[in-house]
Amino acid sequence: MRIASFNVENLFDRAKALNTSTWAEGREVLAQHARINSLLGEPVYTEEIKGEIVKLLEQLGLDKKDDGGRYALLRQNRGRLLSRPRTGGVEIVASGRDVWVGWVELKTEPVNELATQHTAMVMRDVAADIQAVVETDNRIALRDFSSILLHAVGGTPFEHTMLIDGNDDRGIDVGILTRAGYEITGIRSHVDDTDAKGEIFSRDCPEYVITTATGERVVVLVNHLKSKGYGTAADSNAKRQRQAARIATIYRRLRKLKELNVAVVGDFNDTPDSKPLAPLLAKTDLRDITTHEAFTSDGRPGTYANGTKSNKIDYLLLSPALFKRVTGGAIYRKGVWGGKHGTLWEHYPTMTNGTQAASDHAAIYADVDI
Repeated sequence: MRIASFNVENLFDRAKALNTSTWAEGREVLAQHARINSLLGEPVYTEEIKGEIVKLLEQLGLDKKDDGGRYALLRQNRGRLLSRPRTGGVEIVASGRDVWVGWVELKTEPVNELATQHTAMVMRDVAADIQAVVETDNRIALRDFSSILLHAVGGTPFEHTMLIDGNDDRGIDVGILTRAGYEITGIRSHVDDTDAKGEIFSRDCPEYVITTATGERVVVLVNHLKSKGYGTAADSNAKRQRQAARIATIYRRLRKLKELNVAVVGDFNDTPDSKPLAPLLAKTDLRDITTHEAFTSDGRPGTYANGTKSNKIDYLLLSPALFKRVTGGAIYRKGVWGGKHGTLWEHYPTMTNGTQAASDHAAIYADVDI
């Protein structure tokens, strides 16, 4: 059995703010988007809140027109949030959340056609039996990608496709695809998990129970933890640590239920020695595939961008029972544009620049005798 994880950075459509020329530009937009929607959810709009909403609307280019922003648009589905008099600037007329229905939405744009093709080529070449995916649009996009794009590049479409819409409104969910003989026989979502500080998962931490043709069970937890992209470092680290702690709790529950074969996979957005990931990496018996003697290393420990040590953020963690049965594994980089000129490793001949890359993330996989 081959199990793999791959952050595809969307298949067909991606938020423009996630696709900017510099990450700093996109990070600012994402922070503004998150903040204004938080304010719009307040039951009462005080004068202070109204003033901040106006400021954010101006920053997002929505002060003159609902669809006036480069990266965002304002939805006013019922009732009115604001008025735009010819003189005097924007005026917030809604008194709070209950008197109008709407939100600020991020605009999307099509993913580069060649990039989508290269994403399919990565999945074709990795040829996993269980393929976890991160930052994918939705289930229908994932299903169509498998049935149409994989077939178009000479790959074999997956038999089963599943994705549960998570807590992120940017269309970057986590999902799973499996081959015939690897049936998805159980699903449990954790979108509603909370702790004393509120919602835990930025997307979800779905549990997928996979039953093999021989009747063995494998439980796969697919994750995409809080990024370092926007918000303060302290807030991002704290959120990621809460998420790692909750995953560890879920894992321990599964082990108590006698689930021996458990894999925790995905983009954790932090390095193995980081404090936020310690609850998962240091305080459970999960083992990182890259530490197995059968793992084939290319000398680069990272999975993101140029593969440096500080870019090891994608993981495939296995319970002891699975780890003992590992027969191989590797990081597959052929869909990543390595270095300024793409010369750090071999990539697909049809990739001529970074915008055509399948993703900034390499796929990672493990082979298990099961």
